[in-house]
Amino acid sequence: MIRFTSLLITLAVLLASAPASAHFQTLLPSRDIVTSATGRSIELDIRFTHPMEWGPVMEMKTPTRFGVIANGRNIDLRKTLVPRHLEGATAYNSRFTVKEPADYLFFIDPAPYWEPAEQKMIIHYTKVVVDAYGAEDGWDASTGQPVEIMPLVRPYGLWTGNIFRGIVKHNGKAVPFAEIEVEYYNKDKKIAIPADPFVTQVLKADENGVFAYGMPKSGWWGFAALVDGDKPLPGPDGKMVPVELGGLIWVRVQDMQ
Repeated sequence: MIRFTSLLITLAVLLASAPASAHFQTLLPSRDIVTSATGRSIELDIRFTHPMEWGPVMEMKTPTRFGVIANGRNIDLRKTLVPRHLEGATAYNSRFTVKEPADYLFFIDPAPYWEPAEQKMIIHYTKVVVDAYGAEDGWDASTGQPVEIMPLVRPYGLWTGNIFRGIVKHNGKAVPFAEIEVEYYNKDKKIAIPADPFVTQVLKADENGVFAYGMPKSGWWGFAALVDGDKPLPGPDGKMVPVELGGLIWVRVQDMQ
């Protein structure tokens, strides 16, 4: 009996100390720069997942907001969302046609997600910028989301090895020493993961909410600034639970040829 009890205690300690995979809301366009040679159509891949580990895909309810900001206009794109099933969970696709030169700031406010392992609700406000026809103006506009990473580096046209800088804001104010998680979109698990700490890079902003990170490989990189929600939300059983708010931005880098 003593040995069995010791085994249970050991197992509980191991489970408690096991690293939790970072959740990332994806909002990935088929291209981050539109030119006359690429065509005007953009496909958007929307899923809630662990990008570096390439899964699993978590269930997404209908987002509360999905749109694009361009040339001072805020366009509601919720009707363009097409549900699909990945690994038994709901994800979405969307298609958008570029009609004029602009920086197109796509954003999504997902519905709250219940995370049973952490006993809290998760809402990750996410955005990505697509430049069309060399406009290069508007990439630093705000979506007005509660938590947001404001880029201090133009978030497209970046080479592998470039450093991305941003400032974390919550309700419009900079967040000193905010925690930022960074993951690579490891499509089809092409990058081997030698140990758990390599899955999610973790860094802290400075006293002004500013952070910097050098991206070592071509592809999409997700930056997620995490803060505690101002108010609890009801969990599946109706009891009020804590809320994790995230402000995400996706940035693509490309190798020099």
